[in-house]
Amino acid sequence: MAGLPETDWKRAGANLYRVLESAVAQAPTRTYVISGETAVSYATFMAVVECLAANLEEQARGKSVAIFLPNSLAFLAAYFAALRVGGKPALVNINTPPAAFDKLVFDFAPDLVIAGAPIAGFTTQVVTDEDVIALSQNPTAGRAAPYDIEPDDICATLFTGGTTGLPKRINHSHQMVVDAVDRMEWGWPTVEGEVWLPVAPFTHIYGYLMGVTNPMLKAGTIVLPPRFQPDLVVDLLAQHSVTVFGGGPPAIYQALMAAKNFGAADLSALKVCPGGGAPFPVALHENWQKATGRTIMEGYGMTEMAPISVNSTHSGFQFGSAGQPVPDVDIQIADLETGVPLTSAGEKGEVRIRGPHLMKGYEGQAEETAGTLRDGFVYTGDIGMLDEDGFLLITDRKKDVIFHKGFNVFPREVEEVLLQMSGTQQACVVGLEDERSGEAVVAFVMSEAGLAEDAVRAHCAEHLSDYKVPAHICIEASLPLTPNGKLDRVALRETAKTNFGS
Repeated sequence: MAGLPETDWKRAGANLYRVLESAVAQAPTRTYVISGETAVSYATFMAVVECLAANLEEQARGKSVAIFLPNSLAFLAAYFAALRVGGKPALVNINTPPAAFDKLVFDFAPDLVIAGAPIAGFTTQVVTDEDVIALSQNPTAGRAAPYDIEPDDICATLFTGGTTGLPKRINHSHQMVVDAVDRMEWGWPTVEGEVWLPVAPFTHIYGYLMGVTNPMLKAGTIVLPPRFQPDLVVDLLAQHSVTVFGGGPPAIYQALMAAKNFGAADLSALKVCPGGGAPFPVALHENWQKATGRTIMEGYGMTEMAPISVNSTHSGFQFGSAGQPVPDVDIQIADLETGVPLTSAGEKGEVRIRGPHLMKGYEGQAEETAGTLRDGFVYTGDIGMLDEDGFLLITDRKKDVIFHKGFNVFPREVEEVLLQMSGTQQACVVGLEDERSGEAVVAFVMSEAGLAEDAVRAHCAEHLSDYKVPAHICIEASLPLTPNGKLDRVALRETAKTNFGS
């Protein structure tokens, strides 16, 4: 494909296990993973994977496997061991509550669950970091029989929310993920031996690409934080001279800049700072660039297809946009009512997408698939526009638009204004059902600077039309985040209902 880098493993075929084999051949003694005080080389990691694969062969060969582990040595070893024997790994977020886990996994019905402890009701293989470390110190001679991996074989099943309340299951093939890896590398190019620090869960499409697949492409080193604690992550970035920070949503970057040790940390090694998961306020871009000298390369993707568009040094970047389409991806803006493509730059509508790494549908959910995948395009549910230069600007989610007194209020516009106010660290705007106005605008502001509600309202009145000024303003020391590091709008809607509902 024009514009995409060529690699040895790609020429050998669409097979993610080849990515690991290529990295081991390229740099066997280079450190692959740093986790706490433990450092594991590529060659040692491969030996561990072979041992685990031999142990898993009978239960996992060519079968469905659910992996229920945090970002860890154990996760990486279990994932590649499952691939080694042709397993079809489903990646389940470790923060899934027990009741939801039971429903999710019973519906998926895996042949094996790999977890950190036995799980009642399921055939479980326990794999812990301690197990991986022990194997790395004394790998056995066990080796699984060869397995021919085909490009269309499933290499990762990921889950995303559904309109019915049931999780939607999306199967990603080796070919789809290889196509995604190529486009991530095209957008955010790296060199051999980069040091990566991912923070997003490996069970999320962004965390999976930034933490599991892309670092191996050029035999990079991964630094694994035990948890997302801003001051700890800042220390690790500096201590290990991290070059690629898999930051993710705006809240992650905002939290780092609010850490007490951020100002004194030496982050001069940073080269690539990708962002995604939610639109980035312009003020955040400016503050990060001023503090680090690096630009957050914002991109756009979703579980159904990622990446879709990116800001990049070679394709150009524009603060406040999600960049331009990656190679062979088509982005169109569709009328919100008719679904007909809009042809003029600057027209707002629903973003629809298609490309070589697009999902084929939601497994077992024909109705959900038909509602989302139409005429070869995924209708994303995001509202946005394309400017005259082809940059995509995401304004809001369709479901987040606030209908106030007959007007559409786009939360991002109000949030941008709030973030321009000195002392504001994060902002989230939601709608609250209201008998007189349809929906009232409610603003949640994170600040440690003692902002006054009246001052915030006056600032909004100065910069916004009357109908966009929040009716209710809550100033908080912190705002809730989802397990993927995004502001939790669902939780804040419930708080608004509790505090201000009739």
